[in-house]
Amino acid sequence: MKATGQSAVFGRRKEPHTVIIARGNEIRHFTIRPWLAAFIGSALAAIAIGYLIATSYLVLRDDLIGATTARQARMQQAYEDRISALRAQVDRITSRQLLDQQLMETKVSELLERQSQLSQRHGRLGPLLERAESEVGAAPAEDPAAVAKPDKRADVTGSIQEPARNYAVGSLSADLGAGDTRPFSLWSTRSDPLPNDSAADRADKLFVSINQSLRSIESDQLTRISTLADNAYKSADAITQALEAAGLPVDSDFGKGDSDVGGPLIPVDSSMMFDSKVKELDEALDALDHLKKEARQLPLTNPAPGHSVTSPFGVRTDPILGTAALHSGMDFRAPVGMAAKVTAPGTVTKAGWNGGYGRMVEVDHGNGFATRYGHLSEIDVTVGEKLDAGAVIGKTGSSGRSTGPHLHYEVRHNGEAIDPLRFLTVGRKVAQYL
Repeated sequence: MKATGQSAVFGRRKEPHTVIIARGNEIRHFTIRPWLAAFIGSALAAIAIGYLIATSYLVLRDDLIGATTARQARMQQAYEDRISALRAQVDRITSRQLLDQQLMETKVSELLERQSQLSQRHGRLGPLLERAESEVGAAPAEDPAAVAKPDKRADVTGSIQEPARNYAVGSLSADLGAGDTRPFSLWSTRSDPLPNDSAADRADKLFVSINQSLRSIESDQLTRISTLADNAYKSADAITQALEAAGLPVDSDFGKGDSDVGGPLIPVDSSMMFDSKVKELDEALDALDHLKKEARQLPLTNPAPGHSVTSPFGVRTDPILGTAALHSGMDFRAPVGMAAKVTAPGTVTKAGWNGGYGRMVEVDHGNGFATRYGHLSEIDVTVGEKLDAGAVIGKTGSSGRSTGPHLHYEVRHNGEAIDPLRFLTVGRKVAQYL
């Protein structure tokens, strides 16, 4: 019979493995079943695979955590950079807004100061211009009040009805466009550069336009003052030349030494220039007024305007004796009863019958000058009476040594008779200035 462990159905059966362990006299053995070996191998493989998986997980987890942390740090840094950039932009916009506001306030303050200066000048010019127009007459320059008319943007010279600051802001807002109703400062702080630049450019153009208008007004005022001063000096020169040409007394200091000047060139500002021009005009008007007063004291007017001269001053044939004689005056044809008028202001020194003069009136005009009016038919003044130029002293006639009604007119200086024609010629020349 065959050994056990064989089967006709399943074939030869495998024998289990036996592990023998010998140690000295001791001998041990273990029988390892196939399924146990498979189980142990599977367990070891599972442990190895688990260990590898756990180790890989731990390693990969650290990498993932580091990558995530780095990504979060980068995102945080990006956000912080963006916030810093926005803050810097806000600071720049705020700084620009403050700068624009300060610039506008500075410019408006300058406009207010210049407007106040122009108003003060206009107040000073008012009486001076009235005096100049009365002394010199109408000048070709335009009146500063007429020059200081509102331009197309606003009135910046006369008496403004609202503060200049409101005017400037309103003008700026209006100039930026009717569609934008926000204040200038808000418009100028927008982040969009194009509208902001356009607003700043328009604001600068507006201020430049206003400054040009103010400079034009200042220039016109100075031109007007200079023109009036020149006219005053020209009038004074004309009076002086006419008086000197006739040999009449005139202030010798006037108009002399004008070219004997010199000194370093020191530029002046507009206010000093204005004060200098006003002083120059005032001096010119004083000089002209002084000369006018001197000229008005002289007998320069015609005692019988519109009447012909029948006998001039000088040597002539005496109308009664027929011999050569000196005629100490001028005879004007005049009917009996015509008003005889004094030719300059003065004081009556004689009024009555005076030999060949008949009824005569003598008027003292000061500075040694006197006039006589003879052959009157009536005397209407008394000795010591003060007369204005053009005052009626009597009526013409033919009293005294006369061949017919006329007015005998004499001009005397320190008692000596002078040709009245010299005075009448000067009077015609300077009449337009007096």
